[in-house]
Amino acid sequence: MSRPRFSTLAAACATALATALIGPATGAQAATAGHYSGTLTDGAAWIADTPEQWNGTLLLFSHGFGPTTAADAPSPAASHALLDAGYALAGSSYDPNGSMWALDSAERDQFATLTAFRRQVGTPARVISVGQSMGGLVNARIARDGAGRVDGALGLCGLVAGGVDLDNYQLDAEYTLATFFDPADADDLVNLDSLADGAALAARLTTAVETAQETPAGRARIALAAAYLNLADWAPGQLPPARGDFAGQERQQYAWLAQGLLSFIVPARWSVEQSAGGNTSWNKGVDYTGLLRGSAHVKQVESLYRDAGLDLRTDLNRLTRGADITADPAAVAHLKRTSTAGQGLAVPLLDLHTTADQLVPVEQESAFAGRVRAAGDSQLLRQAYVSRQSHCNFTTAEVVAGLHAVEHRLDTRHWGDATTAAQLQRNADELGLDGAAFTDYRPSRLTGTR
Repeated sequence: MSRPRFSTLAAACATALATALIGPATGAQAATAGHYSGTLTDGAAWIADTPEQWNGTLLLFSHGFGPTTAADAPSPAASHALLDAGYALAGSSYDPNGSMWALDSAERDQFATLTAFRRQVGTPARVISVGQSMGGLVNARIARDGAGRVDGALGLCGLVAGGVDLDNYQLDAEYTLATFFDPADADDLVNLDSLADGAALAARLTTAVETAQETPAGRARIALAAAYLNLADWAPGQLPPARGDFAGQERQQYAWLAQGLLSFIVPARWSVEQSAGGNTSWNKGVDYTGLLRGSAHVKQVESLYRDAGLDLRTDLNRLTRGADITADPAAVAHLKRTSTAGQGLAVPLLDLHTTADQLVPVEQESAFAGRVRAAGDSQLLRQAYVSRQSHCNFTTAEVVAGLHAVEHRLDTRHWGDATTAAQLQRNADELGLDGAAFTDYRPSRLTGTR
């Protein structure tokens, strides 16, 4: 879809003349709704929207994995509510000339968008970075590097553990599925030739999983792969299974796998490899017994193996002996440099996550918090959780309540109780929008980190 752009010579001259005559507008001066767009030096597009009465705060939005198209809000409903509340919105496409895993350019393009906004629209009194999914990783990096450019940050379902951990735990799951159900593909899980190659591999693995689900042994091994994938056991359209209902937990994990999860994550590996210049994941030397021991799903796996009459130790030893995939060191170094966060925070950051996220497991928040804690910046980080299935499945009220909590921290210099589940729920309910389901929750450790 084509978008209006302020890239013609006439528009550029008009902007320069206006700035020379009266200077850039401030948040208090900008009092008319508008849509703005332009092109950055690397070819990335940027857009911005302003409300009728701007409150002076700009929300700099980082979008998730997918086509490199400019976006400035998490959803149309959120955009409408935020503009109605007086916020200005801006965001970029990231560099459209490379991979959809656009971490090479995303942070740079977001900061360039902020500069373009100041030049063409006005100078905000406050800038809050907001990021969703892969954009949550971009957002965490901005919260680390943005001192003097942004004031605070709100993360939504962020991939905050980073690309290396993501690729490794997904490899562990795919390797497990291929070893037991699709051995012809067990040696071809990385160094994908194309997006189509990844899609074909995902289709074969999905078909194999569908067949395996018909037997107790197959279901036990699916649960093992799901444990390595940190896969939620609460699927859409279903009630959460009971704590000890291990068969019910596996059925819901299977539902995720059968309903297209592999068709998303397997081809996405190609985009990461394309960005990094080679294979970024490995399992050579991994102890799959120790890996399972650290999973929140270990009791489920043990129970289903007993019910199936399978020897779990034999299967785990088979996985450990066969693990011989090595990574390209240069590609790993590239991914660590461009696609990790948590090495520190420069501004306050609140992360929101659904408790049953199939694409970016909630356990990523545990890994991220550990890194921020090691950097000595825990006082700047808060994390809150929504009891709901699916990736980035937030209501508008939850997003706005999270934003208000960040603003409370900026206004008072203290989090106080603003990020407790109870307070977030009260604040969301008072908005009178579309409801909320904040809950007290503590994620388990992320399985698959190296």
